[in-house]
Amino acid sequence: MGKDLIPPGGIEPINLRDALEERYLAYALSTITHRALPDVRDGLKPVHRRLLYAMRLLKLDPNAGFKKCARVVGDVMGKYHPHGDQAIYDALVRLAQDFAVRYPMVDGQGNFGNIDGDSAAAMRYTEARLTDIAMRTLDGLDEDAVDFRETYDGLDREPVVLPGGFPNLLANGAAGIAVGMATSIPPHNIGELCAAAQLLIKTPDASTQELLTHVQGPDFPTGGVLVRNDPAFLEAYETGRGGFRVRARWEVEDLGRGTWQVVVTEIPYQVQKSRLIEKVAELLQARKLPLLDDVRDESAEDVRLVLVPRSKNVDASLLMESLFKLTDLENRFSLNMNVLSGGRVPMVMGLRQVLREWLDHRKDVLVRRTNHRLGQIEHRLEVLGGYLIAYLNLDEVIRIIREEDDAKASLRAAFELSDVQAEAVLNMRLRALRKLEEIEIRKEHDKLTAEREQLLTLLGSDTRQWTRIGKQIAELAKVYGPETALGKRRTTFGDAIDIDVTDIHQAMIEKEPITVIVSEKGWVRALKGHQNDLSSLSFKQDDALKLHIHAETTDKLLVFTTGGKFFTLAADKLPGGRGHGEPFRLMVDMDEGHDVVDVFVSRGDRKLLLVSTEARGFVVNEADVIANTRKGKQVLNVTTPGEAKLCVAATGDHVAIIGRNRKLLVFPLAQVPEMSRGRGVRLQRYRDGGVSDAVVFNGADGLGWVDSSGRSFNRTLEELTDWRGDRAQAGRLPPNGFPRSNNFGRRTL
Repeated sequence: MGKDLIPPGGIEPINLRDALEERYLAYALSTITHRALPDVRDGLKPVHRRLLYAMRLLKLDPNAGFKKCARVVGDVMGKYHPHGDQAIYDALVRLAQDFAVRYPMVDGQGNFGNIDGDSAAAMRYTEARLTDIAMRTLDGLDEDAVDFRETYDGLDREPVVLPGGFPNLLANGAAGIAVGMATSIPPHNIGELCAAAQLLIKTPDASTQELLTHVQGPDFPTGGVLVRNDPAFLEAYETGRGGFRVRARWEVEDLGRGTWQVVVTEIPYQVQKSRLIEKVAELLQARKLPLLDDVRDESAEDVRLVLVPRSKNVDASLLMESLFKLTDLENRFSLNMNVLSGGRVPMVMGLRQVLREWLDHRKDVLVRRTNHRLGQIEHRLEVLGGYLIAYLNLDEVIRIIREEDDAKASLRAAFELSDVQAEAVLNMRLRALRKLEEIEIRKEHDKLTAEREQLLTLLGSDTRQWTRIGKQIAELAKVYGPETALGKRRTTFGDAIDIDVTDIHQAMIEKEPITVIVSEKGWVRALKGHQNDLSSLSFKQDDALKLHIHAETTDKLLVFTTGGKFFTLAADKLPGGRGHGEPFRLMVDMDEGHDVVDVFVSRGDRKLLLVSTEARGFVVNEADVIANTRKGKQVLNVTTPGEAKLCVAATGDHVAIIGRNRKLLVFPLAQVPEMSRGRGVRLQRYRDGGVSDAVVFNGADGLGWVDSSGRSFNRTLEELTDWRGDRAQAGRLPPNGFPRSNNFGRRTL
């Protein structure tokens, strides 16, 4: 912008949208590449890489002494990582926690936190040094194995990526939240990863399924049991997205005399033990764990959670399944292998691609280190060549050094030496002018020449390079193999039994017979046992018996109301029979003005015929009317002043319906549609009035009813020819003997 275009005050107007887009994109890219996502080559984020590099410069090798963590954090923050000291220290602490990382890269001394979630001591109290794993990751930094770049202030240099002699990304895993993307990679067993890498070297086009013959799945530092599902495993590792179910490891401890308790010895990865116990205790108080009586933490160095069952008759597997369902004793760890490819491009990779990029990086490191060593050999051979010439012409060399003003130029001219050789001759010590020194120089020259030939052969053969990498991986697998304490697989595999929580609660209910009493005004109670003589029952004033049914305490009761709604009640939750019971309205959210039409035991696999006072209805599956909440489920839609009138079992092939006008109609059940909700279709037509009763029966058995005197009647389809017709007809007066109450007198639910 020219001077004449600059507005007054030096303020330049810009488009707000463009400015936000530009700045937000810059922030997002910075977060993704310089903070949250690990590099696929060394598996490290910048803060971890800088921590390891700074500790190496402080010479904190595994065999060296410890240094205060404050010293390490200060160096990292001052030289390489201009962020908060607490964030850097937290990253350092995590690298040292054997319950957080599968293969610790920092050896910590002092309080570095615990699995309960307690934080580490302040950095001025704790000390640290590198582990062998970290040294393998750093090996080759002095040999031009990787590129370096300037630090944030331009005063120092830092590695762009580490040589990565250890497959850290998959072995230790990673987790991070960037802008618009995240990463979540579980730890794996190093022995299995080495075997998969060896397979990929021998067979570059090996499939993910072949790699999974070696990589069995995540291997968490806290152990646990992995619920394995082969198709899900394959898809997760092929696409880089998926998840794993991890369960606590438990065993039954016999206490004698038939009593027992469950002891949990390993909990899922990244679950805080103290928070887990709090959650179990909260569920116990809320009575959501009916099979559990108490929980105790008896942990010392190892995890030991004691779970006491409600009684010795409780099934241990059922108890644990309920805990797995409701607590973090079962946890899901997501897989999202979103990493930086080449340190620049964020992308989601599968197992094969991650291993492939790590192996390619190892090859680049090998070639660079080999070239670096070749350069050193070439330089040394050049120096040794100058030494040999000096020994062969020692007197003349001494004369030139003593007499010539520019000894270096004279030496180069007299013996055709290079600048490096002339400088080396001038820097020779007098003690090196021994008689046997020439022999030593020739031996070293021959040895270096042979090594140079080997290195040139290595650089010229792709096969030899991969063989060398394979040997390095084999050596790593030997040091951290499955027979070693650190390399032994901690997470094993098991199967999960999916049990519904309702089944768990059901298992706690003792099965006993009861008689459910429902009054005209909607009061309900449960009498013990199956009783038929109810003459001694008392009711509130102006109330009377509406119906009674025989049930078990383990049953579910379905309540059908005049509003066309169904409610579900547990039989064991009904009030006892000593008083008058409780109204349904206190147990469910029944609308004002609605009454109970029918109450029956849920069988789950039946079909029901629902009928309104207008003689409209349809058939519904009983499973579709079960309500899981207090609000119930609206099934039969009715319009005021119409109401729901009947709910009968649709067991048979014919429907018999009679209206208040005493007209009977029999028609095939097939003419009634099956629906899950609605008004239904007209079943019988009336000039005035409405429906009185209906029943579904088998035509082969005939239509039966019971009169007011208790006598039973039955008419075959042939005898009912005059009353048979189609749905929605008016019908005609019933046969002789039919009750004046216009009711079939049989309860079919």
